[in-house]
Amino acid sequence: MIAKEARQALALQRFAEANPQMLEEIRELNPREQAQQIQWAFDDAAQEQGIEPWELTLQLVAQSPEELHAMRLEVHREVAEALGMVWDEYCAFNEIDPERG
Repeated sequence: MIAKEARQALALQRFAEANPQMLEEIRELNPREQAQQIQWAFDDAAQEQGIEPWELTLQLVAQSPEELHAMRLEVHREVAEALGMVWDEYCAFNEIDPERG
């Protein structure tokens, strides 16, 4: 599984590579502006799919459905901990089946 710290950068890279027309449109911009445009397009793509950007990130970096499931659970566990919720209660509240995703 790819390290959490590297997921976003890899997802943005894969997203950009999958959108050559966008890269062509922004090629004249400086690197910082290009990165900003890619991030905005990435966020828009997630919204169009009805998912959060973190979910699109995981979809783009996961190498298997099992890895995607594990990474989703990892994110949800972090949220549950941040909220101070017991894992089972968090899963029930958010209709998450830890066995199925």
